[in-house]
Parts: sequence; C-alpha cells; structure tokens
Amino acid sequence: MAELTTLQKAEVLIEALPYIQRFNRKIILVKYGGAAMADEELKRQVIQDVVFLKLSGFKPVIVHGGGKEISRWIERVGKKPEFVNGLRVTDAETMEIAEMVLNKVNKSLVQLVGELGIKAAGISGKDGMMLKCEKKYSNGQDIGYVGNVTEVNTKIIMDLIDRDFLPIICPIGFGENYESYNINADDAACAIAKGLKAEKLAFLTDVEGVYRDFNDKSSLISELHLDEAKALISSGVMGGGMLPKLTNCIDAIEGGVSRVHIMDGRMPHCLLLEIFTNKGVGTAILGENEPEYYKGEKA
Repeated sequence: MAELTTLQKAEVLIEALPYIQRFNRKIILVKYGGAAMADEELKRQVIQDVVFLKLSGFKPVIVHGGGKEISRWIERVGKKPEFVNGLRVTDAETMEIAEMVLNKVNKSLVQLVGELGIKAAGISGKDGMMLKCEKKYSNGQDIGYVGNVTEVNTKIIMDLIDRDFLPIICPIGFGENYESYNINADDAACAIAKGLKAEKLAFLTDVEGVYRDFNDKSSLISELHLDEAKALISSGVMGGGMLPKLTNCIDAIEGGVSRVHIMDGRMPHCLLLEIFTNKGVGTAILGENEPEYYKGEKA
C-alpha cells in the first residue's frame, strides 16, 4: 500500500471535520464483541478508535460481550457450553463463571484505555441498579439466569461521563430479588443506547454489514432507513445472527437513537472509517428524519 503524501494526510483530516462538528459532545455507544475481542492487536486498535473519539469531543460508552471467553472457562471446569436458539443456557454455576469472566474482560479493557492516558471506569449492569431484568425464555423454554432488560437507570453512566470517565459496561443485570442475570450483549447495548438517547449505536460484528443476499458479497447495503430495515425483516431474507441484530437496530432507532451502524470489527480501525469518512465501511440504519450519507453529505 502506497504511503500517503503530506497533502493526502491533511485531506483525510479535513474529511473528518464535518463529522467531528456534527457529533461533538454527543453520546456514541459502541457494542464490542466477536472475533475482534479474541485478537489482541484488533482489541488494541478498537480501543485506540474509541479513545480517538473521546479526544475528538465525542462521549463514547462501551458495552462489551465475552461469549467465547465464557465458553472457554466453562470447558475448563468440565462443563459443556449449551445454547438454545443462540442463547446460552445459564444455570447457577454458569452464571457465576459468566460474571467472573465478564468482569475480568471488563478490567482488561479499562487497562487498555488507561494505557492511552484516558480515565475509564469498568462497571456492570448491577452497579447503580442500571439494568433491571426479568427472566428471558427461548420459545417458552426456561434457559436459566438469562435476563431480558425491563428498566435502565442511566444515572451512573451520566455521572461518569460528566466526570470525564469513559464508561465500560459488561452485560450483567439484576432481577426482582437482586439475583444476577446474564444478558445478551447486543440486547444490553440496545437498551442502554435507548436509555441514554445516544446519537449513534455502533455494533462491531463478524460480518461486513447487512446484505440483501448473504451469499452475494456485492449486495452489501450501505444505508437503510427504518422502513427499509423493517421491510427486509418482513421479506424473510434475513437469517442467522443478523435477524436479531437488525431487530435490535430497529428497536434502538424507535427508542430514540438517531443512527445505528453495523460493521466488521475484524477490519482495523473500522470505527473511525465508518464515522469519519464519506464512504464508510459498514451498514448504517437511519431514523426517519436522518439525512442519507451517500447521496450528498454523510452527516
């Protein structure tokens, strides 16, 4: 790859200017998970992107998963990870392991942010009574301590933001009797983004974005308005893990989030490319009154 000239470097910075102006002091929620969490170099690059957003005047919040690491630890104690319709079956022992692992992952991300000179605070949905849950069933089947978020108290998050901390949240909530619940990280990110009325919600995933036909990589959709996203779901062409993710995107938009992005977390610095460049790299789902990116200005 040819090295950029000095002028080209300046042009890249100028291209980012309108987006910095548009989203200055706005809350950007990043849901971080998938393969990008397993690769140490990718992990560092994601954290660099989020720190860049903060130093550019944004108010980033991270919600992270850790499913692969949880499965690894479950196997280490002699159990077999079990899933029903993509949801982890979580008995009391699995819940204890999940909470331990997610808090470990949480503090490792806090450390990475701290190494870049930014104050971060790692919390779970139990802190400040943030994420209240009810038991979640999978097609009527009891799958244990898996939670569906019913209430979001954003006070602790806003207090941290106001004190110039970068909040990093792991998806553990509490029930009616204060028992712990494991929450799907996408669900937690969507609920928190709605509670914060975030300007953007960015999902870092293991796919490039939303395809009209997953088997045709040229069918990647750069932008979808809310009605178009609903039509895609109704058409029945969405399958696998993209259906619940797109459903979460629609839920977030209807809950007050202006824009939701789905992008490939395996691409180095995908977050900066999607937010700060005219072309972008993933799929953006826009609210009804949001201007389109690629038919004129992006923001």
